[in-house]
Amino acid sequence: MLPFSDTELLKPVEASIDKVRPMLIKDGGNVTLIKIENGKVYVRLEGACKGCPSSTQTLKFGIERTLKDDIHPDIEIISVS
Repeated sequence: MLPFSDTELLKPVEASIDKVRPMLIKDGGNVTLIKIENGKVYVRLEGACKGCPSSTQTLKFGIERTLKDDIHPDIEIISVS
């Protein structure tokens, strides 16, 4: 359980995603934050990232790792199609 409300997580999550976004854009993709619910961050990969064979790696070792390092180790990311 995270010690933050979903509302408190919004700005830090956006800031963390913005750290990763340039890497995604460079490869022709992007990520959109859909919602934060019960400490889970729901995102949608777009552009070249959508359907890319490396998208799972991008989510877990790029975006989620950054969120865990910046905010809390228990935060999770969920991909929404």
